[in-house]
Amino acid sequence: MMRSAPLAALLCAALLAVQADAAAAQARAAAVKGPAPYQFAIIGHRFTDGGGDAQLEQAIAASDDGAVAFVVATGIKGEREPCSDELYTQRRDLFAQARRPMIVAPAASDWSGCMNAAGSQLAVDRLNRMRELFYPDAESLGKRTLPLLRLSSSSQFRSYAENAHWIVGNVLYATMNLPSDNNHYRPEAGRNSEFEDRAVANRFWLKRLFGTAQRKKLDALVLFTEGNLKAHSDKPGLLSMLGSNDSREDGYAAARQQVVTLAQKFAGKVLLVDTAAPAGPAPAIAWRGNLGHVSVGSSVLRMRVAPGSEKMFLLQKP
Repeated sequence: MMRSAPLAALLCAALLAVQADAAAAQARAAAVKGPAPYQFAIIGHRFTDGGGDAQLEQAIAASDDGAVAFVVATGIKGEREPCSDELYTQRRDLFAQARRPMIVAPAASDWSGCMNAAGSQLAVDRLNRMRELFYPDAESLGKRTLPLLRLSSSSQFRSYAENAHWIVGNVLYATMNLPSDNNHYRPEAGRNSEFEDRAVANRFWLKRLFGTAQRKKLDALVLFTEGNLKAHSDKPGLLSMLGSNDSREDGYAAARQQVVTLAQKFAGKVLLVDTAAPAGPAPAIAWRGNLGHVSVGSSVLRMRVAPGSEKMFLLQKP
C-alpha cells in the first residue's frame, strides 16, 4: 500500500498535465479564431410620420434582446412634435427602460430645427438641454449600461457630450453630431457660429477616433451620424466622398474630406452609418476600398459583426 502512493501521485500529475495541455490548445485555437461574432442594432430616425411614443417603443422592442450587444438610435422626436422639456424627458425615460445599452445620436428635428412661437431659432438652447438630459454621464442609457468615452472629457470641448465612443470586439464605435439639415450650416451672415464651433469640435473628434483605432490596432471604426456625409455631391455612390458641388454651401465638405483622408491611412475598415433614405429598395452597405457606407433611413436593423472575417459587417433584419 505504501508503494502505491507514488504511483497515484504520478498518475494525478500526468492527468493534470494533459488537462493543462488541452486548455492551452483551446486557448490557442480561440486566439487564432479571434473574438466571437456579435450583433448590434440600429434604430433609424423613426419619426418621419410625426413621431410618437408607440413608434419608439416598437423600435426598441424589435432590438431589445440578449443577442444584441448595444443599440444606436438616431433622433428622439419628429419635426412636428414640440421641442419641450416634457417631451425630451419622456423620450429619455423610454430609452432608459430598455434592457440593452442604448446610445442616442441627435437628429436635426431634435434641436437644429427647433423654433419658438415667434419663429426665432432655439437650436443652441435645445441642444444644450438635450446634453443635460441624454448625456449626463460617461455611460449609455438602458438598464444594462455600456461605458462611453465622451468628447466632453476633453477640457476644450466640455459642451460636446453627444459625441461618444466605445470599443467592442476590437472595433471602435462612435457617434458624431452631424444633423441632416446640411449640418446646420446657415448661409446668413453672422448666424453660423454654432456650425463653426461644432466643426472645430468634430474635426478634433475625428482625429482622436482614428488615432485611437490606429494606436490600439483595431480592426475597424464605425461612425454613426444622422446626416449623410456624401450629401450635396454630384458624384454617385462612394465616389461622392471625394468631392462636392460647392464646398462653400456644403455643410459636410470638411468632415467628408477629413474622413476620406484618415480612412486612407487606416489599416482597418471604416463604416459610415447614417439615417438618410437608402439609395435602393432596402439599406445595403457599399464599399470602396476600406471605406463603407450605409443609409438606414427609418429602418430598425441589426448588424452582425464577425471580427477577422472577409465580410466583417453584415446587415440583418430583426
